[in-house]
Amino acid sequence: MASITHNTGRVARIMQSYDGLPTWVKIWMNFILGPINLATLFYLNQPSGGLIAALAIGGMVLTVALVVFNPGFEKIVAAGHVLPWVPLVAMLAFARPEGSDIYQIFLVVLLIANSISLLFDLNDVRVALSSNKAHA
Repeated sequence: MASITHNTGRVARIMQSYDGLPTWVKIWMNFILGPINLATLFYLNQPSGGLIAALAIGGMVLTVALVVFNPGFEKIVAAGHVLPWVPLVAMLAFARPEGSDIYQIFLVVLLIANSISLLFDLNDVRVALSSNKAHA
């Protein structure tokens, strides 16, 4: 019974943390960034589609794991995007695979969305690491 209470407490902390995010961040995550990265699944049959989907969704999975592991949406959870999305953005910027016209358009949209997110994520990780050094 204690683990149910503990899990419920964790979920409540995550939800409270989520509720504390600015509205624009929630809109960005739920209606732009999340759907664009999940849409990579529609392009698995395109060149490098599997790799692109793995990196795009991998960033989401790592971030969710960090949200669960930490007490919610702390700045350090942005690190979950950094590891898979830096190579993804580099590939899309400098070695974009060939494919259908719609795939090319999608990859540009994915590049823009994840690049914008990484600007915020890299700063959040920097702030989180600086904060941890200050407390050490």
